[in-house]
Amino acid sequence: MTVRVGVIGGGQLARMMIAPAVELGIDLRVLAEDEGMSARLAATAIGDYRDLETVRAFVRDVDVVTFDHEHVPQEVLRALVADGVQVHPGPDALQFAQDKLVMRARLAELDVPQPDWAAVRDVDELQRFIDDHGGGAVVKTPRGGYDGKGVRVVRAGSDAADWFDAAGEGDALLAEELVPFTRELAQQVARRPSGEIRAYPVVETVQRDGVCAEVIAPAPNGHDRLVQMAEQIGRRIAEGIGVTGMLAVELFETDDERILVNELAMRPHNSGHWSQEGAVTGQFEQHLRAVADLPLGRTEPRSPWTVMVNILGGPADGALEDRFAQAMAEHPEAKIHTYGKAPRPGRKVGHVNVSGDDLDDVMYTARAAATQFL
Repeated sequence: MTVRVGVIGGGQLARMMIAPAVELGIDLRVLAEDEGMSARLAATAIGDYRDLETVRAFVRDVDVVTFDHEHVPQEVLRALVADGVQVHPGPDALQFAQDKLVMRARLAELDVPQPDWAAVRDVDELQRFIDDHGGGAVVKTPRGGYDGKGVRVVRAGSDAADWFDAAGEGDALLAEELVPFTRELAQQVARRPSGEIRAYPVVETVQRDGVCAEVIAPAPNGHDRLVQMAEQIGRRIAEGIGVTGMLAVELFETDDERILVNELAMRPHNSGHWSQEGAVTGQFEQHLRAVADLPLGRTEPRSPWTVMVNILGGPADGALEDRFAQAMAEHPEAKIHTYGKAPRPGRKVGHVNVSGDDLDDVMYTARAAATQFL
């Protein structure tokens, strides 16, 4: 019997679920925010994911619901569960990706290594945190931030005065220590409702202006202790908060060789795009397998190295489609993925994957192919 999977959100993550859904014989349906969204090919409904009745109408004809993003309100999610809808990940897990303060508290309960942190409600509380942590801190809005938005490095409590003024009465911001990290990593795991878990290799991520620009899989210089620690952290979080589907754990590797959890995402993630061609089972297929409670696929790399380079912004003149022929001719080994989005400065409009035996060659080719679209 065909499994019907409903995806709330019509962005590029939903778009990239379409091909593996076809291959697996899954009937994929998408609730898109607007008609021109990336996943419009599978959009069976257009509407506001924050409106309960809109979402109820969408899920009426699906077997399981999953997500392109984490922004569906808890009251909507819990109403669906009360209606008997299979929701993966469920609201009890998704809350930890929706609210960073809730996440930090739960990770502390799970004894997961993370930066020192505090909930701060005014300038004075933030200043005390700064004074106790070497004269600096990272301040985050607990909800809604992504790709560097809602994150600010501060040296004085007054640096976040505008955020405190905009916050509701009694609402807190998240203050974190400025971590002396040497690089950023990401650990992905997949978990199905019946409990099976599979972990991907830990990868290195390169951020520019708060946005993921490149991913190297597996992480270079990934000694056994690092690999084991990253996987243990991912598995502990997935089991401890009951994630179903893909989980991405963003990590810091510090200059004193600690591994600390930065943030969580409960869906396919930019750090896992490399797996589309670079792993035995890509993250989009794996996510569908997991939420449908199907046996999970193997996660080993197909090549010694895979590099993913994001296409950020797109061409200043013309469309992405105008650049395909030249990029393909000059870099036939590159796998090009675009999102059906109009170019805009800083916008993620696609990515390129390249795999091979020599990391320098793979990196050069991936960057060169991505540059064809700028």
